[in-house]
Amino acid sequence: MNKERIFSVLLAPHISEKATMVAEQGNAFVFKVAKDANKLEIKKAVESLFDVKVRSVRTLNVKGKQKFFGRISGKRAGWKKAYVSLAEGQDIDFLGAE
Repeated sequence: MNKERIFSVLLAPHISEKATMVAEQGNAFVFKVAKDANKLEIKKAVESLFDVKVRSVRTLNVKGKQKFFGRISGKRAGWKKAYVSLAEGQDIDFLGAE
């Protein structure tokens, strides 16, 4: 897997209340990923970027919400979310503070 594809697969970590609870309880992290990325690509990208061992990857498609701007209706774009479970003893530090 080339470096360009690795950086295009993982878009950003997804920070929310649910993602924080999952990280504390199950040693898993949540990422926004490219819509065309598959589980194997996500696993390889996380392992190479963060130097950790990935146990499993679960993905889901988040549908865009219908929004109204005054009388004009619009729709937010859908996106793909990945729950990445790490092996025992592994951790990802997003802040970079050792």
